[in-house]
Amino acid sequence: MNVEVTSLPGIGVRKEFSLTKVARRIGVVDHRDGGTDLIFTKIDDPDTTVQVPLSDGEARTLASLLGAPRLVAQLQEEHRDLDGVSTRSLPVLPDSPYAGRRLGETEMRTRTLASIVAVLRAGQVHPSPGPEFGFLGGDMVVIVGTTAGLDAAASILSDG
Repeated sequence: MNVEVTSLPGIGVRKEFSLTKVARRIGVVDHRDGGTDLIFTKIDDPDTTVQVPLSDGEARTLASLLGAPRLVAQLQEEHRDLDGVSTRSLPVLPDSPYAGRRLGETEMRTRTLASIVAVLRAGQVHPSPGPEFGFLGGDMVVIVGTTAGLDAAASILSDG
């Protein structure tokens, strides 16, 4: 997939690629001031651009939603021959009792026998986070364990 990067003097950087099945381009504008806009454009007609400003939280959540399935699919493929081992991505919602708290406070491994192997935040993967890693609302947590352990982990992240 070819990503076209265009400098926007005084504004920031536009990054986009083509969705050939629907004759559209999709991408983001990363503003110099830290803001992010989601953009949609008809192929070959930049005047049709629809620009949707995203809050920091919305940008993080969208990045996590897009990144988590790929990472989970890769881990599932690697674990497919291991009976009883599953991989799941779970959100840390803004109202989670662990949003703004450290991973170690969850006691996830002790309570569930499941392991957090990565956290996706704003399109960035944080592999093998330690107990000092701080969760934010909008994070996607990638966990490996038994089905029962993953169910328990989901309950912990949502209810405490």
